Amino acid sequence: MSVVQILGFLSGLAGLGAIIGATVSNEWRITSRASSVITATWVLQGLWNNCAGNAIGAVHCRPHHTILQLAGYIQACRGLMISAVCLGFFGSIFALVGMKCTKIGGSDKNKARIACFAGVNFILSGLCSLSACSIYAHRITSEFFNPMYVAQKYELGVALFIGWAGSVLCVVGGCMLCFSIASNFSKSHSHNSYIYKSGALHSHVSSNPRGPVKSTNHRPPPEYSTSSRVQNFDKNVYV
Repeated sequence: MSVVQILGFLSGLAGLGAIIGATVSNEWRITSRASSVITATWVLQGLWNNCAGNAIGAVHCRPHHTILQLAGYIQACRGLMISAVCLGFFGSIFALVGMKCTKIGGSDKNKARIACFAGVNFILSGLCSLSACSIYAHRITSEFFNPMYVAQKYELGVALFIGWAGSVLCVVGGCMLCFSIASNFSKSHSHNSYIYKSGALHSHVSSNPRGPVKSTNHRPPPEYSTSSRVQNFDKNVYV
């Protein structure tokens, strides 16, 4: 199962990289060209910056001036993405320690527990990123399809798709790590039970205080003395 652990670690690590890229990206949402009057310019918004670009390729960004006046969904997405990055980082470290192909981590039982903990961290990281991207996308789509919303409408940015992809990779990697540990535990449990049963049978046979039991079917033939044979022979002669 070391191959499964390596694949799970690589999947979780790739998912962590995608989540970090989505967190620092400024393309969480982009202005819709259909509702924009000036199609030569567009606006990009992320969790940390507001950017404006034009057809020439020049992009100018400025950070959000204040945190307290930000919308609640942006603050929630920030917290979820930071939590996802932290959980994925610790999951990567624990996965390196808990894999079978590494020389650190102690005994196999301790390494299995550490690898299982790493898998749980990867799964939680993917769920946090998935929740953040879904909340942000729901806000964009609700404003876009609302006929009463007259302000600038936006479309889904590239960062949302990157975040979703990273979430799936983290969840898959964490499940692979947990699955490999569960299969190892089941194999070790069955092996120990077989050894226990065979040992118990051996101790039951060898613990007889009276020694080995002899079968009653194999009795030695009766021994006759020479005197009895002579007496019987003499009686038969006279008869």
